[in-house]
Amino acid sequence: MSDQVSARRQLRREDIVVAARRWIGTPYQHQASLKGVGCDCLGLLRGVWRDVLGEEPEEPGPYSPAWAELSEGDPLLAAAARHLVPVETQDLLTGSARQIRPGMVLVFRWRANSAAKHCGIATGEGRFIHAHDGASVAEVAIVPGWRRRIVGLFDYPEVVD
Repeated sequence: MSDQVSARRQLRREDIVVAARRWIGTPYQHQASLKGVGCDCLGLLRGVWRDVLGEEPEEPGPYSPAWAELSEGDPLLAAAARHLVPVETQDLLTGSARQIRPGMVLVFRWRANSAAKHCGIATGEGRFIHAHDGASVAEVAIVPGWRRRIVGLFDYPEVVD
């Protein structure tokens, strides 16, 4: 944990949600992370990190649109585990919406046995903010189709409840 994060006041969930909502309307742009200019789903998480915590812990380096299919392992989940705090997910498929709290990072896998390839930030009330190809950053419902694809829940460091 950096001294910058440790020296800050503790991060509230609402701070993360407010920061993420400021990105709504930012156009989708692969590999970008500039509020109001362009971002992809990872760029959104990185930008919110900078907004609430400061300097990013790691640069992702260049990646192709097919990065998950071309890489070994599960790089998005591995990066999340390196820098975020894992949250137990045992009840997600049984419909426990209480487990997904505002400010949590959601990581999604499109197909079984493939690498996780999408992420977003929960806002509460069964909703999350994400960036996806062909659209701009938006807040949408976590409908059953999204819920069944969640493979990881994480908190930003220093979050207090």
